[in-house]
Amino acid sequence: MEFSLFVHMERLTPDQPHDQLNEEFIALCKMADEAGMRAIWTGEHHGMEFTIAPNPLMSLVNIAHHTKNVRLGTGTVIAPFWHPIKLAGEAASADLLTGGRIELGIARGAYSYEYERLRPGMDAWEAGQRMREITPLLRKLWAGDCAHEGEYFQFPATTSAPKPVQPDGPPIWIAARDPNSHEFGVHNGFNIQVTPLWMGMSEIETLMGRFDDACASHDGPRPKIMLLHHTYVGADEADVAVAAQELSRFYCYFGAWFQNKRPVSQGLIAPLTEDEMAANTLMAPENMARDLTIGTADQVIDRIRRYADLGYDEYSFWIDSGMSFDRKRASLQRFIDDVMPAFQ
Repeated sequence: MEFSLFVHMERLTPDQPHDQLNEEFIALCKMADEAGMRAIWTGEHHGMEFTIAPNPLMSLVNIAHHTKNVRLGTGTVIAPFWHPIKLAGEAASADLLTGGRIELGIARGAYSYEYERLRPGMDAWEAGQRMREITPLLRKLWAGDCAHEGEYFQFPATTSAPKPVQPDGPPIWIAARDPNSHEFGVHNGFNIQVTPLWMGMSEIETLMGRFDDACASHDGPRPKIMLLHHTYVGADEADVAVAAQELSRFYCYFGAWFQNKRPVSQGLIAPLTEDEMAANTLMAPENMARDLTIGTADQVIDRIRRYADLGYDEYSFWIDSGMSFDRKRASLQRFIDDVMPAFQ
């Protein structure tokens, strides 16, 4: 089992300075690098202070200047917001600027809030079709002289400039949930990223089953699969209980952004009341404690061993949580000191 960190800047109130949030973001990335984590992942989001990441490749190039060894991955770029030539060229440029450390995670996107602003009228199905057209073109553009006549894109022979440092270009990962997405990724030779969100062990098993089925119907090499999950390593049971409350709040806000029904001003969604959050029983703290990878170090080790036994190659510590920087840092340090050694 390899480990990585999934991290963004997240701004909860207008009084939080962006420059301070960026310093804290870099500090967490440096911890991951110094601990020997395999990769850092950061994604793409627009107009949302909840997850601040308008261009992950720009963030990763900056992180490269503060780290030495860690791989730098997009987790994920939103394919339908890109032209394939632009994505191929910018990913290759980032690979050049980071000395060949880029990995490219790609998804269709999830928030209708973003769809209606960047590509009005697009739904999730069309977004998925655009992703499926764009992603296989990247390696062809890196190889050079790629011409294309597709449903969404048409262009004459084009070569990525620059070309990536890595001989075949950055490894590509597909964010997959349904069986068709797993099959698309595996059959094209892409690695797979999955997240069960708040849905717990049964979903973790289901996602691995879909990956295994896709591999069974494919003659090529078995790609890698990464599990992305909210993680908190507590100092004691009382600390874990506080984290469950905080993650309950995070997922209530996650759901509000996803539903896209509440007003948004200055990039901040209208605050949820305590009564509204209490009424969201699906996201209750006791469910977070049961279904996320949170607990004392020994409890977290036991959970991750179950994931490793299922066949997951990489476990990504999802640290976005609405917690204070000090609580995030303390949890990550306990993960580094007390959990990772159990798998080395």
